[in-house]
Amino acid sequence: MSSTPQHDVDHTLAYPEPPASPLWHRQGPKSRPITPEQQRRNRELLVLAQRTARPRSPRTTETLAEAS
Repeated sequence: MSSTPQHDVDHTLAYPEPPASPLWHRQGPKSRPITPEQQRRNRELLVLAQRTARPRSPRTTETLAEAS
């Protein structure tokens, strides 16, 4: 057990959350579904992006003040 005392904290908000903006609700025609071929391509690209490490920019030893 931890030595710190446990506090019963009420996480309710002091003010109720405002209603969602009407701009969040779509009005008009629904978007067209993507084809199974597009779904497969998206999955392949997602797997590829998650697998490859992004190259990191090399850090310079000089500070920004010295570089100017």
